[in-house]
Amino acid sequence: MANVEHLALLEAGAVRWLEWRDSYPDIEPDLSGANLIGANLRGANLKAVNLKSADLQGAKPIAANLTAANLSLANLYRAELIDVEAISANFIGANLNEADLRGANFSRANLMGADLRAANFQDGDLSDANLIGASLSDTNLTAAVLIGANLSNANLHEAELMEARFYKSNLQQANLSAAHLIKADLFGANLSGANLSGADCRWTNFSKANISRANLTGANLRGANLRGVNLQGANLTGANLRDVNFHQANLQEAIMPDRTIHC
Repeated sequence: MANVEHLALLEAGAVRWLEWRDSYPDIEPDLSGANLIGANLRGANLKAVNLKSADLQGAKPIAANLTAANLSLANLYRAELIDVEAISANFIGANLNEADLRGANFSRANLMGADLRAANFQDGDLSDANLIGASLSDTNLTAAVLIGANLSNANLHEAELMEARFYKSNLQQANLSAAHLIKADLFGANLSGANLSGADCRWTNFSKANISRANLTGANLRGANLRGVNLQGANLTGANLRDVNFHQANLQEAIMPDRTIHC
C-alpha cells in the first residue's frame, strides 16, 4: 500500500517531488500499489522507490531515474520508458508488454519471469541482466547490448535480434525459434539445448559458443561464423550452411542438413 504522503508529493508535480527528494535523500519513497496510469513522470527521480505492484499502464517515465527501484509485479503495459536509467532495478514478474524501452539502461536489472512481449528495446542495455524465464517473443532488441545477460529458458520466439550483442550471455534452453539474428554477436555464449529452429542467423558470429544439443532445424546460417563452436549433438536438419566457417568446430554426433550423423 502506497504511503499517502509520498503519493501526494509525486502528484504535486515534478518540481515539488524533486525538492522533497533533494531535501530527504535517505528516504526511500513507498509507492507500492499506486495508481499511476498514464502519469507523466518524465525525468523523475525514482531512484530506490518502491513501486511494487504499482499500475503504470501507459505512464511516461521518459528519461526517469529508476536505479535500484522495486517494480516487481508492476503493470507497465505500453508504458514509455525511453532512455530510462533502471540499473539494478527489480522487475521480477513485471508486465512490460508493448512497452517502449528504446535506449533504456537495464544493466544488472532483475527481469526474471517478466513479460516483455512485443516491447521495443532497440539500442537498449541489458548487460548482466537477469532474464531467466522472461517472455520476449516479438520483442525488438535490435542493436541491444546483452553482454553477460542470463536468458536461460527465456522465450525469444520471432524476436528481432539483429546486430544485438550477446557476448558470453547465457541462453541455455532458450526458445529462439524463428528469431532474427542477422549479424548478431554471440561470441562465447551458452546456447546449449536452445531452440533455434527456423531462426535467421545469416552472418551471425557464434565463435566459441556452446550450441551443443541445440535445435537448428531449418535455420539459415549462411555466412555465419562457427569457428571453435561446440555443436556436439546439435540438430542441423534442413539448415542452410552455405559459406559457414566451421574451423575447429566440434560436430561430433551432430545431425547434418541431409540427416546424416557426423562422426
